Amino acid sequence: MTCLLDLSHELLQSILGEVDGHDLAALSATCRAFNSFVTGNRILCKSVYLRAWDHPIEAEPCWETSVRNLVALQKILESDDLETKRESFHWAAPLITPLLTVKNCSRNAPFLADLFKSQKNIDAFLASSSLFENAGNLTQQPAATPELRQLAAKLHCLYGVPIDCQIPPMLVQDDSDDNSPSPSYSVLWHPEATTESVQIPTNNYARAVVYDLRRYTEESLWGPFKSDGSQDVDWEKVEAIMLVLGYNMRLFNRRAPHVFEPVWEKPFDGASPNSYVSAKPTGIMRELSPPGDLDLQDPYGITGEWMRVVCFLDYHDLFSFNFLHSVPADQPRDPINTREAIRIIRLKLRVSAIEPPGPEDGQDYPVVSFTGTSWSLHASWDANANSRIRGTVRQTPKGEIRWTTFSIFHSEERWRSEGIQIGGPRSGRGVLGNWFDKDFDRHGPAGPTAFWKVSDYIEDGKDGEGEQSEGSLGDEESEGDTEYMSD
Repeated sequence: MTCLLDLSHELLQSILGEVDGHDLAALSATCRAFNSFVTGNRILCKSVYLRAWDHPIEAEPCWETSVRNLVALQKILESDDLETKRESFHWAAPLITPLLTVKNCSRNAPFLADLFKSQKNIDAFLASSSLFENAGNLTQQPAATPELRQLAAKLHCLYGVPIDCQIPPMLVQDDSDDNSPSPSYSVLWHPEATTESVQIPTNNYARAVVYDLRRYTEESLWGPFKSDGSQDVDWEKVEAIMLVLGYNMRLFNRRAPHVFEPVWEKPFDGASPNSYVSAKPTGIMRELSPPGDLDLQDPYGITGEWMRVVCFLDYHDLFSFNFLHSVPADQPRDPINTREAIRIIRLKLRVSAIEPPGPEDGQDYPVVSFTGTSWSLHASWDANANSRIRGTVRQTPKGEIRWTTFSIFHSEERWRSEGIQIGGPRSGRGVLGNWFDKDFDRHGPAGPTAFWKVSDYIEDGKDGEGEQSEGSLGDEESEGDTEYMSD
């Protein structure tokens, strides 16, 4: 009988190129001959890697190491031992993010989404930021170091589905009372859940992070950045923003299910560069403007229509939360479940200028300026209060994509926002960040915001003409607007 090792090198190479990474690793451990054949075999390892995963961002990585690392990662994620997962977090978690930075994430995102159907993987890898020191269930706890907690928060943001104990929209009964307050404790929903586990809602602790005005400083650019002037993203801030907005949008979607398509419901969806795909225009439209020269040079894909969500506390609640009780600077504020107002806003944006990056910017992408209009999808208090908007998009020194916007009312800039595009340029996930007073008033108001692209198409004509206004963010005009308050 012919032994497999008796085959020619070319034929054996062709056969082994069809196995998966697990089998290749097992095969190389069977005997010295197979180990010698696999070790250092760049072509074989490359073939095995590209059959299972997308091409890495590097042109020619060490394919053998890449296969070995992802096989080890997959083995940990498929393990049923929660403690083993936690002990492996420090080396396994850093392997996940690069899988989502590839140019074409057609295999890696489904690969991760399938593995993170496991609640134990969610608990060990995604629910390990500082937020879970007090929130979450008994199996969710923060990682050992600040760096690992930041990494866990980033993975949670890339995962994209807020980890909270609120019941997802698909489980809400049609006859439920949409105006009833959310319980302080609820049941953690998950497809694999077989028993009820009581936990503390993470959105209460996230809300205390988002509305803590001590975190809005010049060093943090009043946005989701670390308070050291470095422009490094504070992923625990971004995570808190996602949790608060996700909670409020789910409640809003229950009351007004047809205002916008549900977002942040599919794990790792749109969490990689160039993952945005424009919806086709529907209905009767006027002739569309062709892409301009600036649009063709824009690496961020700005021109088009976007949806935006803005949340805010009543100013009296915001002031009471921040200034009525003294809290040591190194301690977080207590969790709150004070209800917030929510605004759903439509944006039309166009590129207006492109400039080279400055000395404090990342050097891979230019600085792109844009202008446009925004209008609220809610009832307007002032038919003449349509808002115009301007802003810039640039790369940070660490390679993240930073968005800055200014909302302009009656020719005067009033609100500003700073945000980070989750997944990189042209990602489908969109931007998460903070809005605040353009004069950087330390007394507020301020709060969370997000926006995501819905179409590359903009009709010719005056943008926003006849549309409703964006309204106000936290001023006296918003008082009494309980129809769109979250519980």
